[in-house]
Amino acid sequence: MKIINWLAIAMILLSCNSALSQSLMFDGPFTIEYERSVNTYAIIKKMLGKAPMALDAEKFELYKKTQAQFKVLKSTLSYKSGKSIFVPTLADISVRPLFNVPFAEQQNTVYTDFSSKRVIAQKDLSGDFFLLTDSVRNIQWKITDETREVMGFQCRRANALVLDSVYVVAFYTNDIHVSGGPELFSGLPGIILELALPHDNVIWKASKISFSGATVPIIPPQKGVPVNYEKLEQWFKSKAKNKPGGEGGLFIKDSLL
Repeated sequence: MKIINWLAIAMILLSCNSALSQSLMFDGPFTIEYERSVNTYAIIKKMLGKAPMALDAEKFELYKKTQAQFKVLKSTLSYKSGKSIFVPTLADISVRPLFNVPFAEQQNTVYTDFSSKRVIAQKDLSGDFFLLTDSVRNIQWKITDETREVMGFQCRRANALVLDSVYVVAFYTNDIHVSGGPELFSGLPGIILELALPHDNVIWKASKISFSGATVPIIPPQKGVPVNYEKLEQWFKSKAKNKPGGEGGLFIKDSLL
């Protein structure tokens, strides 16, 4: 009888500790560092098409000899008191590669207010700054039974289509009960620790998680021409018309995601 009582007490204590841990993760500040890996070779190949011009093919071969296949970009997501800020770490652009590769530059600073479900995102596109102010993007996620461990957290897989045709795979954890993630991706029951665009050769993955506090002030960006999703899409589609081959579609995806 005593053994049973001790077992019951132990289970209650473990349950309380687990609930307390999850509560602290939800309410307390944290910072997640992400790495975005971009397969530049695959993207350039799509841009050039099946029958590239001889000069473009020559440039591509030179690119492969001088540039790494995967470009890695870093960013941080800081959260505190129902608000978050996603801030990219600026990459070294002192040496420009031969191709302007979609997804291979840092573009978005994203502020999210989870209580009002509003987002303010600053987009820097080759010196053109836009300030997107709108509701948090409504992504129709389909949660699956597949699981994966990311940074020591048990994560569940969810799939979705964004911008009507962009296939997205996310792995989120219920242990951090914040419905956010990298860039403008959100809307799951927990924080997204890994996210991929499998058909577009891009993946974001958490590389470090700290619960000691936010590393930057969580305040909205302010620089840029005010737009909403609809106006931003119209502007990018007009610009994409002047881009050759498959680059136009990739440019739109890169700019709007």
